[in-house]
Formats: sequence, C-alpha cells, structure tokens
Amino acid sequence: MAVAAGCVVATLTADPSWAVQRPDPRPAAQPAQLSAPARPSNSDLEVVRLDPDPAPPGGTTTVHAFVANLGPETTASPFTITVVLPKGVTAQGPFFPTDCADLGDGHVVRCTFGPGLKEGRSATALVPVLLSPDLQLGTLTGGSVSVFSPDDRNERNNRQSFDIRVVETAAG
Repeated sequence: MAVAAGCVVATLTADPSWAVQRPDPRPAAQPAQLSAPARPSNSDLEVVRLDPDPAPPGGTTTVHAFVANLGPETTASPFTITVVLPKGVTAQGPFFPTDCADLGDGHVVRCTFGPGLKEGRSATALVPVLLSPDLQLGTLTGGSVSVFSPDDRNERNNRQSFDIRVVETAAG
C-alpha cells in the first residue's frame, strides 16, 4: 500500500524491515576454509637488546626479551621468543606471559605469542633468573634472545645477545 505524505511516497510492507531476507553477499565458507591458517603477513620482527639489571652472586634479576614489529603489516601468525641463559644462571618462574615454559634444564625458556602484533608495537617476555652463588664478579656473556615467525621476512635481526653484570651485594 502506498501512502502520500507531502511530497514523499513511502511503501509499507506487512513484515517489519528486519524480517526482510536479503541474500548474503559473502559466499558460504567451506569446511576446509574454516581450518585453513591465515596467510602469513609481511612483517619484520626484531629483537631489541636489553641487558638485565646487575645482580650479586646468588641474587636475582629479570631478562626482558623485547621484540618489535617493524611492519609494514600486523602479524597474522603466532611467533615464538626463545631465551637462552648464560652459564651460572637459571630460570626461576613465574614467567610472563604465563604460557612461557622452561625447556627442562633451566637454561632455555620458550614463550609463544598469538597473532595480531601491529606494526610499530612490541611484545615482551619476562624471565626471572637466579645467579649461582659461586659466580665471580664481572660480566656473564652467552645469553641470547631470538624470535621466530613464519611472517618474518628479515631474519638478520631475529637474535640479540645480552650480558649480565655480576656485582657486589649492596650494603644494607
């Protein structure tokens, strides 16, 4: 039925507008498409070197495994950060994120982050560590942080070493 209202003509239907069935312009997903992984993005993940705070023999400090996405795209796949600790240092949870895992010997910790790290953003895994009480004062070398992702197009910046300074106990 058409109703004249001034210069406007409106068509009224018996069904409310939300009940009108319109074809969906998107094709229905096939079962195989539902489980297919996302196309890897064009991302460049970079490990940024951050040395842990100094600590005394028998003391603790935290390794900050810092990864930045240089882009140009948001990551579409999960990525893994691996922290290798120098001799004389042992990982001591809890870790952040909580799904980080010690791979069994206290010297390698692996953390997995989900997709979605935007260009210009960063992710950090925190790995608390205990220094052996037998360590000499000085600098421990041999620690490293690395990142792996199927999205990463530049592997040259995926690993950085770090040092831990072993210092005297602060007077209290």
